[in-house]
Amino acid sequence: MEEKDALLLIVKPKGKVGTKGKKQIHEENQDTLKFYCRIILGANAIYAAVDLLLFYNSSSFWTWFFLLFAVAVYIGSYRSMSAMAKPAFAEDGSLLDGGIDLNMEQGMAEHLKDVILLTAIVQVLSTLSSYFWYFWLLAPARALHLLWVNFLGPWFSAESQAAPEDNEKNDKKQRRQERRQMKKF
Repeated sequence: MEEKDALLLIVKPKGKVGTKGKKQIHEENQDTLKFYCRIILGANAIYAAVDLLLFYNSSSFWTWFFLLFAVAVYIGSYRSMSAMAKPAFAEDGSLLDGGIDLNMEQGMAEHLKDVILLTAIVQVLSTLSSYFWYFWLLAPARALHLLWVNFLGPWFSAESQAAPEDNEKNDKKQRRQERRQMKKF
C-alpha cells in the first residue's frame, strides 16, 4: 500500500453526517424489501427442496409445523417492514413521505430484519438436523434481554420518589447535629 493510500484511510470525514432525502429513503426501502424477499424465498425453496422433495418419505408433522412457523414469522416480519416503509404520494404523484428508513440503526426494522435472517439461517440449517430449530430460541432470549436492559432493569433499579424527601430530612437532621456539636466546642 502506498503512503498516499494510507493517509486516505486515516483521515476521517469532517462535519456532520448528511441526512437522507425522501426519495433516497424510498428507493433504499424498496431495495431492502426486495433483498429480504429474496432471502425469504431462497430459504423456503431450499427447505422445501430438501425436506419436502428429497426426504418426503421421512417428513413428519414437525417438518410441516416448522415450515408453517417460519412462514408465519416471515409474513409477520415482512408485512411490518413493508408497512413501516409505505410511502405517501400526493395527488399529482409526487412523493410526500418516503416512509420510515428501514436501514436506520437501532430501529424496530433492524430487529425485524434480524428475525428474518435468524429464521432463514435456522430454516436452512434445519435441513441437516431438526435440532437446529432450537437456535430460534435466540429470538425470544434477545427480546427478553432488550426488555430487561431498556425497561425492566432501569425500572427495578430506579430509586423511589419518596427517597429524595427522606434524604432532605436526613440532611437537615445531620446539619442540626453538626451545629449542636460545633456549639459544644
